[in-house]
Amino acid sequence: MTRTPDCTLSDRLVELITDEGFDALPDLMRITINAAMQAERQQHLQAAPYERTAERRGYANGFKPKTMTARIGKVTFAAPQVRDGSFYPQALEKGVRSERARTLSLAEMYVQGVSTRKVAVITEQLRGVELTSTQVSRAAAQLDTVLEPWRTRPCGVMPYLLRDARYEKVRIDGQVRDAAVLIAMGIAAAGKRTILGASVSVREQEVHWRQFLQRLLARGLSGVQLITGDAHTGLQAARAACCGGVPWQRCQFHLRQNAQAYVPRQELKTEVAADIRAIFTAPNRHEADALLTRIVQTYATTASKLATWPETALPEGLTVFAMPPAHRTRLRTVNGLERLNQEIRRRTHVVGGFPNEASCLRLISALAMETGDEWEAGKIYLTL
Repeated sequence: MTRTPDCTLSDRLVELITDEGFDALPDLMRITINAAMQAERQQHLQAAPYERTAERRGYANGFKPKTMTARIGKVTFAAPQVRDGSFYPQALEKGVRSERARTLSLAEMYVQGVSTRKVAVITEQLRGVELTSTQVSRAAAQLDTVLEPWRTRPCGVMPYLLRDARYEKVRIDGQVRDAAVLIAMGIAAAGKRTILGASVSVREQEVHWRQFLQRLLARGLSGVQLITGDAHTGLQAARAACCGGVPWQRCQFHLRQNAQAYVPRQELKTEVAADIRAIFTAPNRHEADALLTRIVQTYATTASKLATWPETALPEGLTVFAMPPAHRTRLRTVNGLERLNQEIRRRTHVVGGFPNEASCLRLISALAMETGDEWEAGKIYLTL
């Protein structure tokens, strides 16, 4: 590029500032920074333009336009270059650091549950810089450099694995679809909880679950003694394919909810709920099986569907009796993931529909990583 001549504060610019006041600030900043950068290049080269000197350390190589977003708006500077590429002006480097800080601030607002449009409005009010929701989304994408290493970190030995699924609205090919959000929580040998990973996809659930589990195994997940989760068909098929030899505990909380669909009369619901609770809180498996048999016999004539369902469904919720008594309360449901899911719902409700799977995964991974860090730094969840 040709050499930029506006290195001094000209009479014309002084007149412009006098006439326009603060509106002339972008031009004033551009010329002042350009002059400072050229002086900095001369100091780096140890020579002024066209000067012959034995101390010269290289040669100038024109200028390159560099647009920065400052508090007064976007300004395009003429960044001086040298032939060997060994020079970058400190004035722009500090501007880049400021831009990175702004980007991280935007990303943090997004993760905290502020919608992209609201983030744009807040930024305009505080900095006088107008941003679009697309620019905010791009800023949030900078989180991927932090989240990707977290999603691919080694898993290690996890005696207990708990899994849950929920759905978020995601726009795919112009249509809003339900994307499955899969989350896995592990309890390590030290007794602390950790979020092993999260995945978002609109693919068939069995394929999605299977690939998710395969990724966990590829990351070194091992030593699993019990898997707790709901009875999703896709989850069950994936578990059988990837971890077929590991015992499965069906979430007792979901079982109690499922049972209500088989109660024929409203007045029976409280009684049925108490009967099922008695089974799950029995002192041992033998007593639980005896209570189950009694329930089937009790409702055989008054509620035939209710009598048939427990024979196949409830035993799936009794696997936990094979675990140490002190562990059963923590392992019989996926309620350990409920706090995280509540926080996810609170923040995704603000976002509404996601523009793609990647943006949904980004927000959920950030929340999962944040929660996982709190768990790992907190108290022991389960004494193994």
